[in-house]
Amino acid sequence: MSDFFSASVLRVEQPRRGPFARSKYKVMDGEGTLLALADETGERSTVDTLRSVFPGKSELDARAVLLTTPDGQPLLIVDKQRGRMLTEVRRPEGELVGSFRTERIGRRYKIHDGEGAKIGEIAVDLGRTDFVVTDTEGKRVAHVRKKWAGLATHLLTTADKYAVEIHDPVPEPLRTMALTTAIAMDMTLHESKDIT
Repeated sequence: MSDFFSASVLRVEQPRRGPFARSKYKVMDGEGTLLALADETGERSTVDTLRSVFPGKSELDARAVLLTTPDGQPLLIVDKQRGRMLTEVRRPEGELVGSFRTERIGRRYKIHDGEGAKIGEIAVDLGRTDFVVTDTEGKRVAHVRKKWAGLATHLLTTADKYAVEIHDPVPEPLRTMALTTAIAMDMTLHESKDIT
């Protein structure tokens, strides 16, 4: 088992990059040790690339990232479908771990397991920077915070940083879904840098 799956405190960072670059994330433990990398799968068309450069609703486009260990061993695929309604988390061989389904765009998400049963929720604050993950009984199982990096960084770059805290013990697959919340919410709410 990768250290990524057993960590209770994570830092998720999306490095600064130009508008033509692919989605990338680094996942570290609380001390800064690199646990996983995520890189966009597939190639973007010229139209998709231009949509990410010019204002508009580019966050509505589908995109997926492959989460791997630092030495390249595949861990998970976080697959945001077209629109804002569905993001799936899959094992590398294709098995569905679970999904994030929009209940209220930008404010509340339902978490489902691979069979479609509800296993939790994510409540989001007005600024879309604070994410509280709860189980079906309302017990808090994780907290994800997006760190403010300043106005210019927020509007002009893709640099985002998240702190993830898991309140163990959390049963699977809710724990894996909680671990991927920062990446899923970033892809859904913050990736395009549109002012919405």
